[in-house]
Amino acid sequence: MSTPTRKHTALPKAQILIEALPWLVRHNGKTVVIKFGGNAMVDEDLKAAFAQDVVFLHHAGLKPVVVHGGGPQISAALDRHGIVSEFKAGLRVTTEDAMDVVRMVLAGQVQRELVGLLNRHGPLAVGLTGEDAHTISATKHQPRIDGESVDIGRVGEITAIDTGAIEALLADGRIPVVSSIARSQDDSDAGHVYNVNADTAAAALAAALGAETLMVLTDVEGLYEDWPRSDEVISRLTASELERLLPDLSSGMVPKMEGCLHAVRNGVTTARVIDGRVPHSILLEIFTDEGIGTMVVPDEPKGDAV
Repeated sequence: MSTPTRKHTALPKAQILIEALPWLVRHNGKTVVIKFGGNAMVDEDLKAAFAQDVVFLHHAGLKPVVVHGGGPQISAALDRHGIVSEFKAGLRVTTEDAMDVVRMVLAGQVQRELVGLLNRHGPLAVGLTGEDAHTISATKHQPRIDGESVDIGRVGEITAIDTGAIEALLADGRIPVVSSIARSQDDSDAGHVYNVNADTAAAALAAALGAETLMVLTDVEGLYEDWPRSDEVISRLTASELERLLPDLSSGMVPKMEGCLHAVRNGVTTARVIDGRVPHSILLEIFTDEGIGTMVVPDEPKGDAV
């Protein structure tokens, strides 16, 4: 019998699937925390691709947890309510009135839309905020500017994480979608909530969950080696290498890279900053040999002195 010589058009697809095999084995059953943000939050095609990626991870045997903020949507809503958006030390000044809007936008708009996109693929996603089941607790954060402590309203500094509700959802085969709002740690401040940075919240949750990976979607290709003089992206660096770079980073990258540093120094195997403007960037990063973006890994353990 002669061997068929006709070229099979589906063969490249099979090769792609085979390339993903070792990564599927490695990540099977592992928790991955994904911070959803940047342009991927406002571009309809990117939002749909993001939802597909997360559902793919779920069906591939991983346990994705999505954490989101909503900067552009919050700014637009504050404008509609006649509240001026003000930033200090890179953080949104959050008055009591602004906090009501932040809460409404994150839990009632951004989260609802994201849960809806995920649930087009089945009854998978469940939305919650850091308030629910005491998932995220915080105290008032007062940054220092020029050596002085500054009051920026209801902006929180995370003090505790309770993963019980998220772990219960994962055990039930669901995809938790967490809004970056925290409850007050102080009982005398009962009923009050805090706006917390979503990058910081994602990193804290990844560490508390013992996640395999933290992935932070951004609007850049990764961490640049010598920006703005060069657009070469650092593909991999250790925690100590990142720590040395932090003082010279742009303000927008600081919370993302600080989150990555916190994650890998608290049990997370890898933390990655990836370009959310690239469709299916999550799958490219996890399931291909090349990967994209910047990966942060823990420092190598020091050997015993001889």
